[in-house]
Amino acid sequence: MSLQVIVSVGSMNNIISFNKVSGILVCEAGCILENLISFLDNQGFIMPLDLGAKGSCQIGGNVSTNAGGLRLVRYGSLHGNVLGVEAVLANGDVLDMLGTLRKDNTGYDLKHLFIGSEGSLGIVTKVSILTPPKLSSVNIAFLACKDYSSCQKLLMEAKRKLGEILSAFEFLDNQAMNLVLHHLDGVRNPLPASMHSFYVLIETTGSDESYDREKLEAFLLSSMEGGLISDGVLAQDINQASSFWRIREGVPEALMKAGAVYKYDLSLPVEKMYNLVDDMRVRLGNLAKVVGFGHLGDGNLHLNISAPQYDDTILEQIEPYVYEWTFKHRGSISAEHGLGLMKANKIHYSKSPETVQIMASIKKLLDPNGILNPYKVLPH
Repeated sequence: MSLQVIVSVGSMNNIISFNKVSGILVCEAGCILENLISFLDNQGFIMPLDLGAKGSCQIGGNVSTNAGGLRLVRYGSLHGNVLGVEAVLANGDVLDMLGTLRKDNTGYDLKHLFIGSEGSLGIVTKVSILTPPKLSSVNIAFLACKDYSSCQKLLMEAKRKLGEILSAFEFLDNQAMNLVLHHLDGVRNPLPASMHSFYVLIETTGSDESYDREKLEAFLLSSMEGGLISDGVLAQDINQASSFWRIREGVPEALMKAGAVYKYDLSLPVEKMYNLVDDMRVRLGNLAKVVGFGHLGDGNLHLNISAPQYDDTILEQIEPYVYEWTFKHRGSISAEHGLGLMKANKIHYSKSPETVQIMASIKKLLDPNGILNPYKVLPH
């Protein structure tokens, strides 16, 4: 019988240093994301990463899974923001790559092997991360669109007209909105006059309140006149802004309360993204509700299928169809959640056999006995 050991880095929760000139934070892997956000807020900075689970997730896990989240459209992925890591290898060696330099072209940049490899190559114990300054002007609009095509066009217009101040572009369909309104306490529809097919949350972040608001209002007016949005509301204070975010961030919680849920986290070309939701609705008919939401700004669809209870008949209709569809459109079967145990054997839908072979060689080199997070990431 093999012995299994679970390692928690939760007690390694110290902030080692913060440089106010460079904005570089060095901390241990067990720091909870929300605690880092609060610490930086007091320093006048923000984390380049924000996600719904910030109250419990740890930065080491965020880095190990290359977590995406709500700010990726503005600040990019952790591959760009993490400047260095310390990691412990399977044989106990401590790999010190805890650099704090923006530029370092000396040899292979090995830290990237530990960002997104889900603990399968080493345990991340410390992180050095570049944090942006906190900007004083934040505006949030909650908008309704009549169809998915309008959401796409709205995204293109937002990138063009809001440009440097655009910090989030999220969408949810009416199925997701219905679930949130029915299953979460205290959530109100910001656009109560009627139900719409799609909802979009746009956030801007800048340094000049009057300029930013004027820019956003002009964008909303032109989008309304051009027929891209059917209705919309601009948050008037921080409480209303929080209530808008609560709707978008509350979708996963509402799905859990509704019953069984099959979750898929996909990267797809933006113009094709919602076609998969429509196709799944045709396939499943009355068997289950198909819900589409996610980070439209970076082509990341959260396809969730909600049913009263788990049922093999439903699963057979979903898989492998959802993976084959994603492969056909050259997408990724895991945009930000990682492969873990359940999707390790599905890696070939997103990566070529040659690429997977190189990955297996790296795993063999760094973890020859396969003791780190076994059966995950790579095919069993």
